[in-house]
Amino acid sequence: MFFTMQKVKLECEMCDSKAISFMKFCNPEEVHAVSTGKSCGHYKKGQAIFYEDNLPLGIYCITKGIVKITRSNNFGKEQILRFAKEGEFLGYRAVIAEEPLTATATCIDDVTACFIPRQVFLDLLQSNAEINKQMFKALCHDMGLNNEKVQSLAQKSVRERVAETILYLHQTFATKSVEEEPVIPISLPREDLANIVGTATETLIRLLSEFKSDKYIDFEGKRIKIINKEALERISHATV
Repeated sequence: MFFTMQKVKLECEMCDSKAISFMKFCNPEEVHAVSTGKSCGHYKKGQAIFYEDNLPLGIYCITKGIVKITRSNNFGKEQILRFAKEGEFLGYRAVIAEEPLTATATCIDDVTACFIPRQVFLDLLQSNAEINKQMFKALCHDMGLNNEKVQSLAQKSVRERVAETILYLHQTFATKSVEEEPVIPISLPREDLANIVGTATETLIRLLSEFKSDKYIDFEGKRIKIINKEALERISHATV
């Protein structure tokens, strides 16, 4: 299916995601430089924002919607690395490292994103010590998540990883506590969930059915509702 990006006009000063991104550390002159240099677009569900192995021309700020970050293995199979939501920036590691992009960013619902050219972003890093620090923290955080993922795949059973994934999705996307909002607010295909867990789709479906029978979770349509968070934490060996 062929998609075209619909251009939109967004002002940094009026953007809600500014309050939760590194843009909040910009002074008025830097905000103006970003506003005049960037371009914004609306992407449809299923549309790719950028592709792995391409050279990064800049970074992307997600202002609305959710994006999945994936990488292809040697057999062409997609592996989901993580998700990005409003206020997050994509592509900055490749820009800083001066390397090709190592992942593809695909919209799992309709997304609005702003593209900040490479030189505008690098000028911010050069002139603003706080933004430099925030990017360094973000890179370290991503490395930590990758290490946890590798450790989980190597040491945890599939059952433990399913419980861990349910908790991860709720923590990532829910805006309130489990008690206030027990339903994970996004609906992912079972194939995507199996991809995150690192197992076959049939195995994932069987374990979800077991969790439902044990009254750890329930379903509202295709969305997962957490009923017993403590049980899932025990199964996943998560630290509370």
